[in-house]
This record gives sequence, structure tokens and C-alpha cells, in this order.
Amino acid sequence: MFRATWLATLLAVPLLAHAAGAVTYKSELGPLSVTPVVQGLHHPWALAFLPDHTGYLVTERPGTLRVVSPEGKLSAPVSGGPAVWAHGQGGLLDVALSPQFREDRLVYLSFAEAGPDGKAGTAVGRGRLSDDLTHLDNFTVIFRQQPKLSTGEHFGSRLVFDRDGYLFIALGENNRRPTAQDLSKLQGKVVRLFPDGRVPDDNPFVGQKGARPEIWSYGHRNQQGAALNPWTGTLWTHEHGPRGGDEINVIERGQNYGWPRATHGIDYSGVPIAEAKGTSLAGVKDPVFFWPKSPAISGMAFYDADRFKAWQHDLFIGALSDQALIRLTFEGDKVNHEERLLGELKSRIRDVRQGPDGYLYVLTDADDGQLLRVGLQQPSH
Repeated sequence: MFRATWLATLLAVPLLAHAAGAVTYKSELGPLSVTPVVQGLHHPWALAFLPDHTGYLVTERPGTLRVVSPEGKLSAPVSGGPAVWAHGQGGLLDVALSPQFREDRLVYLSFAEAGPDGKAGTAVGRGRLSDDLTHLDNFTVIFRQQPKLSTGEHFGSRLVFDRDGYLFIALGENNRRPTAQDLSKLQGKVVRLFPDGRVPDDNPFVGQKGARPEIWSYGHRNQQGAALNPWTGTLWTHEHGPRGGDEINVIERGQNYGWPRATHGIDYSGVPIAEAKGTSLAGVKDPVFFWPKSPAISGMAFYDADRFKAWQHDLFIGALSDQALIRLTFEGDKVNHEERLLGELKSRIRDVRQGPDGYLYVLTDADDGQLLRVGLQQPSH
């Protein structure tokens, strides 16, 4: 059973039905069913699915990794993880399973890591999840964002393995705008690595003087969503703009995505971004979509399951300040429609993933955060 406060929230909003723990809302494609899986999460940030429907891994930003059982039981913190710098936007961030998890049981975590001068940067490490799901063995840091410049802002970060097994890490620029264009620094970049942290020889800036060999693309602000397009195999990321200009990008090898020289946003003070030269520049890749008013986007999932055919080829993105789950539809790579879902919850949506069962799973960012299962009321199969 979920708490009375959760029930009160649900009963205070317009519902179509309420049975067996599920609550139904309206959507353009028919009734939307939302079922609580677990609550009591402390600012959950990211979600991964253990194989064979054996449970979920959830990161909590203050620094804990949790296991949620298929029945919705929340574990004690998993031991053996990294030392996390939990200040401002920093903390324990993304989680991803090794593509060979059934054989190696490796779990990858991104997190804010302290430096010697009180500043921090994003780091990524991996450890073996014990068979009893209680601890990580031999956790080892395989990547460190250098230099460490953040005082609590813009760590990113998302982890994605591509079809060839390379690990992509989508990073923020630590709220140090010029670093996104500086190839000697790892702020505001997408990096590409082997799973053990080694740098592939065919990365675009390998051997270039003054450039970090890890870099795959640059000119990014604060990337908090990344997903592999299941139909093309290409990496997509999205990033927070400043005041306006949240954007979605298709990531290509060696390309510049513009920040802060090209942006659709302005400074939080209301003045133009000092370095900005326009919304589109020669030699800069334009976003495939942007929001003039920032929803504060986080988490991203393409839908390619058979369970809800009406959602196939759609893209789902969480919104923090706008407190919604955003559904985008496409013609090719062009967005042709946007729908806002779950606004009745009045919850910050931090992450969204497609589950192996074909449902969507979302995390709400709160002191008492929740993992929710979301689907259309009538499966199409």
C-alpha cells in the first residue's frame, strides 16, 4: 500500500478510474494508467533494469544505490560504491548495466567527485554487483572529468552503450561556459571510451595537439538525457538551455553543437549570453528540436516495444520545472507534435526508461520520490 499522502495527492486531481493501486489519467491516445512501484526514494536520479524481471537499480542523488524488488520492496543501500560529492546538483547520478551483465555483473555509475580545491567534476566507475544484490565489488573509477571546475552545477550526466559496445558519457560544462568550446577540457562534451575506460584510437581528436582524446563531440551545456535511437543506432542527447533553449541533438563524430556561441536561450538575468553570436552558426550542428521556454528536461527514452503500438517511434522526456512527461512524435528526425503527460501529479520527472515489459517507468525527483509504471490502459496486443 502507498502512503496516505500519496493517496491524497491522487484523489485531489482529475481521475478516470482508480483500482488495484493504479490511477488513470487522460491522454490524447486514450486512458493512461499510472501504477506506483515504490516510494520513499530520496531524490532518485536514474534507473536501470536487472535482467529477467528480477528488479530495478535506482540511484539516489545524495549518494546511495538501491535495489527495488519486482514486488516493490526497497533494499538497504548497496555498499561498495564511490565517494560522492553531494552538493547542489552534484551527487550520485546515472546508472547503466554492462552489455554483458549476465556474464560480468558490472554496474556503471556516474557521480560528482570532489577535487583537492573544493571543486568537483563528473566521474564514472564500475563495480561487480554481488549475487545477493547487496554490494559492489572492486569499484574502480574509469573516467574523470578534468579539470574539476564545478561548485555545484552542471555535471550532466548520462551513460549509453552503443551497438558496438562503446561507452558514451554525456557531460555538463560545470556552468563554465567557455569550456564547452575548449578541446583541452572535458566540460560540455560527449566522450567515447572502451568499457574499461581506454580511449579508442579512432576518436576524432586523438593525436591533435591541445585536445583531449576522449572527446567525441563538444559545445554542450548540461546534458541530462541520452539514448540510443533503436532504429538508426545513433546517439541522441538533450541538454538544458539557460533561460530558454533546452534542446535535443543527434550526436555525430567530432561535431560542435554550439554552446555558448549558438543558443536559443538568454541568461537567467534576462540579458543575452555574452559569447552568443546567434541561434545558428556555420560549422555548428543545429538541434533537431528546441523549446523557447525551458521545461528543464531530464531523462530520455525512445519507445520501440510492441505492447503499446500507438507509442511506437515516439520519444519520451522528463520535465523538472514543468512537472510533466513529454511525448514527442516525428516525421523523420523532425518533431511534428508534442504532448504533455502526468501534469496532474505535480511532480518533477527526473528519469524515464522503457522497461523490458513494454511499460514506461519514471522517477519523480523529491524527498519522497517514487518509481512509477506508466502505460496506455488498453495494451494493443
